[in-house]
Amino acid sequence: MEAFAALVDALIYTRSRNGKLELIADYLRRTPDPERGWALAALTEGLDFPAVKSGTIRTLLHERVDPLLWQLSRDFVGDTAETASLLWQPPALADGPPAPPPSVTQAVEALSAMTRASVLTELPRLLDRLDPDGRYALLKLATGAMRVGISARLAKTAFALAFRVDVDAVEEYWHALAPPFQPLFDWAANGADPPDTQSLPLFRPFMLAHPLDDLQVDLADYVAEWKWDGIRVQLACAGGATRLYSRSGDDITATFPELAEALTIPAVLDGELLVRGSHQGGEEGGAASFNALQQRLGRKTVSAKMLAESPAFVRLYDLLLLDGEDLRECPWTDRRAALEALLPRLPAEHFDLSTIIPADSFADLATIRDGTRDEAIEGLMLKRRTSPYVAGRRTGLWYKWKRDPLLVDCVLMYAQRGSGRRASFYSDYTFGCWQGDPADPAGGAELLPVGKAYSGFTDEELKRLDRHVRQHTLNRFGPVRETDRSLVFEVAFDSVRASKRHKSGLAMRFPRIHRIRWDKPAHEADRIEALQALVHGEPGGGTARRQDLSAE
Repeated sequence: MEAFAALVDALIYTRSRNGKLELIADYLRRTPDPERGWALAALTEGLDFPAVKSGTIRTLLHERVDPLLWQLSRDFVGDTAETASLLWQPPALADGPPAPPPSVTQAVEALSAMTRASVLTELPRLLDRLDPDGRYALLKLATGAMRVGISARLAKTAFALAFRVDVDAVEEYWHALAPPFQPLFDWAANGADPPDTQSLPLFRPFMLAHPLDDLQVDLADYVAEWKWDGIRVQLACAGGATRLYSRSGDDITATFPELAEALTIPAVLDGELLVRGSHQGGEEGGAASFNALQQRLGRKTVSAKMLAESPAFVRLYDLLLLDGEDLRECPWTDRRAALEALLPRLPAEHFDLSTIIPADSFADLATIRDGTRDEAIEGLMLKRRTSPYVAGRRTGLWYKWKRDPLLVDCVLMYAQRGSGRRASFYSDYTFGCWQGDPADPAGGAELLPVGKAYSGFTDEELKRLDRHVRQHTLNRFGPVRETDRSLVFEVAFDSVRASKRHKSGLAMRFPRIHRIRWDKPAHEADRIEALQALVHGEPGGGTARRQDLSAE
């Protein structure tokens, strides 16, 4: 555990991507099996210990530390595992020195054996054997929230770097194996045959797109499709089994069982997971907003009522494999033709095809993009007609051209400290729009919260915002500070929809701080009607409404 704790500590303080890659690769090369396999699973958050939750850690700390000290320390540090690792006090030992620190393998075995009944006894015994760094690594491993700046893809890239193998091959084999990935290490490190995956419904790495930015492309070379606002998924059928994978390679079959049942042809399909929108106000293409899809995401079981009220389907983008033939090296035009030929063999209630958008010129396409405010559409995808299907982002092949965000002026209402390196700053902001006329003293105007954001500003702006919050606090509600109504944010967002969960009756999609309007009086911020007018995604309505209400 000491070596793993040292790796975790080094990763936290290393900002460079290449530096992180070298740290992980070096650890994997010099660490024996199965220790390195468990460590790799921990870094990619691939371990699950149901008995250990954040609440478990809080309960343990309350038994050894004054509760008020814990609360104040946790609020200051901003991370439960870090606070617990520093405050933990091993008991005085009368019977000699404590047992030596556990290895990662021993820790995994012990955590796996814990139950809700035994965890309050067994977990302290592990913590007592470790120093603060070891306790921190153990708690991060146990709760499955490493948060050390390592994505699963970066960890797999580090594995490929360590043993000089192809990262795309690592990606494909990875999903066929369980921790500690012994066959993967045997292949990469010891020269064994690669794992046999031919009859398994495996995940294949997605092909991704670069932002278009200011580039213009020739429509003779590229084709345009809508960029739908669902979740990118892959359906893989092989060996009589079908699996549904998210973009990160997570198996989400149990959440959408009807889709797995619908694909019985040996194939790997790429598409956008959506829910039907006939009951949502007639969105284009029959797709509801992301909010409707969100009702089903993350559920371990899905009721018959939910299956009926929010039927899921996949809008197909691409075809990777079919009847044992790998099509990924074929140009997009050939894969598209094969996908169109396959579509009649698939149940229409669960599959349809992403349509090609006709346009005479790039300027015409820009007009189409700007005029579409469908809640289920994020923008456009531009795909080179000759492009193969390759993992990751390759320059010049696929581009995403997201529609411009909507803008609205809101007033800061509440602030809360962030986590990690932002733990000492008030960096999470709740803002609202006016209901009524704030310029009318007798109008009874009030601010209604419409969103929350924690991005879109620089480090220097964060410091100034933090000072503003501290100097303009009206009330404190636990970790939340209420501020006076004096600071205006220009907020960018993708769409807004009706929501019964919020007092304003509205919920923004992807809100972020676009500008901090230090110069603008709060009473000139927008009214709630500005957002209500956008609930149904009126074409062009957001921009015009924004300009009408907030023109300088």
